[in-house]
Amino acid sequence: MSFSRSTNLNILHTLLTAICACILAGILVAGLLPFHAPKNAISWLPSGNGLFFGEHGSVVSAGSFDSQGMATDGSCSLELWLEPRRVRSSGTILAFYRPTKEVTPFALRQSVNELKLDRGSQDRESRRTKIYVEGVFTTLKPIFFTISAGATGTAIYADGVLVKKSTSFGLSSQDLTGQLLVGNAPSTTDSWSGTVKGIAIYGRELAPSEVKQHFADWTTGKRSDAATSMGLVARYLFDEGKGKVAHNQVDSATDLVIPERFFVLHEEFLERPWDEFRNDWGYWQDVAINIGGFIPLGFFFCAYFSAVWKLKHASWLTIVLGFAVSLTIEVLQSFLPTRDSGMTDLINNTLGTVLGAILCVWTMKHQWLDKRVRRLRIATSSRS
Repeated sequence: MSFSRSTNLNILHTLLTAICACILAGILVAGLLPFHAPKNAISWLPSGNGLFFGEHGSVVSAGSFDSQGMATDGSCSLELWLEPRRVRSSGTILAFYRPTKEVTPFALRQSVNELKLDRGSQDRESRRTKIYVEGVFTTLKPIFFTISAGATGTAIYADGVLVKKSTSFGLSSQDLTGQLLVGNAPSTTDSWSGTVKGIAIYGRELAPSEVKQHFADWTTGKRSDAATSMGLVARYLFDEGKGKVAHNQVDSATDLVIPERFFVLHEEFLERPWDEFRNDWGYWQDVAINIGGFIPLGFFFCAYFSAVWKLKHASWLTIVLGFAVSLTIEVLQSFLPTRDSGMTDLINNTLGTVLGAILCVWTMKHQWLDKRVRRLRIATSSRS
């Protein structure tokens, strides 16, 4: 009988060891896949002008935009003709990034069916200001956005029609300086998927009549000559059809380059939770996955340390292990452009480990109580 018990214990220990090894391997694979930078998912449209951005695709300007050619009063305009791949999706459509100061002065993002304008400042610690334009991504069709800013505020147009105006957003020409990145965020993976058919930047505010006329010109192909367009700083027609460069008709120094591999311009290391926060479904889904994915680690490693190693403080060792595994993954993710290195995941993974360890301790105590109850019943029945 003791031989049978010893055999059962050996089987249990072997099973726990195998389960723990599988869980650890699974977490590492899930956290680090695909282990390398994938091919840049960028392709020219087979017919018509435009670049298609796939699951992980981004392009970047060869040089940086500066304030040269911009109006002295800070007014500016941005035109963007695009078509989203999905309606209920999120991702950074374009952003400006200053490598010297590591700041993103301006970013334009699809947030499900909303267009999000995100404006920063001269340093990383400054508070960002954001405005949303609701209901602009409701169908899968091309849409032409114009963002025009001047002394009276920032106006956003969709297909030549004013959809929102803000006097507090305060977009200026300084915000449209730095390297231009299209299809992804500068410091984290936030890919946008769809087609970009044209981009133009002006160093002045566009009047409502000009906005309407430009929309008609872009959509009918009757654009004016770049040399005679007043205040034009950049214009990308995406009419090359092939190659690794989308040319700026105004200044070749800021041509858009298409790298062979997907990239993040300046990968963040352990990004701060308040910088990572996004109040959308994708963010909360990631939170749930990161907590839930480490609960099995907490549960089975706590059982392993208790049953096999017979450690007194097995739950604490398990929590330390979960934190160490998560930290290792986050460090390695800083070298992978499709993965994000952030403190939010580290916190959530550790929380999942804690929950798993608590569940293991509770289960073991519950089983121990059952055994005591059964023994008491046996003793009571034998007396009677």
